[in-house]
Amino acid sequence: MIRTSDVAVGDLAFRLYESGDPAAETVLFLHGSGPGATGLSNWERIIEDLGQRFHCLAPDMIGFGDSTHPLDPPRGMGPFNELRAEALLGLLDELGLDRVHLVGNSMGGQLALLMALAAPERVGKILLMGSGGAPDMPVSPGLAHLRTFYDAPSAESLESLLGEFVFDLEPMRPVIDRVVKERMAYVERADVQRSHAASFDPAGARRFFSPEELAGISHDVLVVHGRDDRIIPVAASRYFADHLPNANLFVIGRCGHWTQIEHPTTFTTLLTGLVDGVV
Repeated sequence: MIRTSDVAVGDLAFRLYESGDPAAETVLFLHGSGPGATGLSNWERIIEDLGQRFHCLAPDMIGFGDSTHPLDPPRGMGPFNELRAEALLGLLDELGLDRVHLVGNSMGGQLALLMALAAPERVGKILLMGSGGAPDMPVSPGLAHLRTFYDAPSAESLESLLGEFVFDLEPMRPVIDRVVKERMAYVERADVQRSHAASFDPAGARRFFSPEELAGISHDVLVVHGRDDRIIPVAASRYFADHLPNANLFVIGRCGHWTQIEHPTTFTTLLTGLVDGVV
């Protein structure tokens, strides 16, 4: 059963989706970016499935969903993500959690790395899934569509965009249709549009992780990527696996950007194995 709450962190507030026993090991799930993205739309099945094994937390990131949308947000994904990572560490304080495992999808992978750099003692093991933040990666047509979505926002455009997230659209169509319906309620909100515009401001700063920074992250990391990802190339995960000293790379065939949605059983097996020290 998924529980919903709102947690204040200073002047900000998180909408938090939660499952499992708070006495169990905690896994913090960090969703990716994109129009209308939320913690629940990224992680609902996963935190339902893993609630009997872990204490699962899946917040809406600051600037997404029903969490706070700052009136004057930082411009650019880099500065905005620094704010998001700082707020996430504050969330752990408010929840009384000294240390958590991190799962970061796309933008969420960048947040996981920022948290590990800022407060390594608060982070257990890390699973990066299709993570952004690798330098010198080409901008795919799908990522360009995501960034410029509000040039002509519509349900049809969102359906087309999310179709780029998966390897084979037909078996995933019911999921895509449901997520489009869920996300359009957010897409049309002015505060969501404001946060999206700030995150993807072309004049704003981006944030990449250097080999030297990654070499300083000593945590056990599992880097997971869909072989057929059309949003972020597999080369990005190879970069992280090459430079994180305690990383392993797992590439899933016939899989796009949404590993956890396209191959949920494989994903939960990998995550459980990582936490248990067998992956």
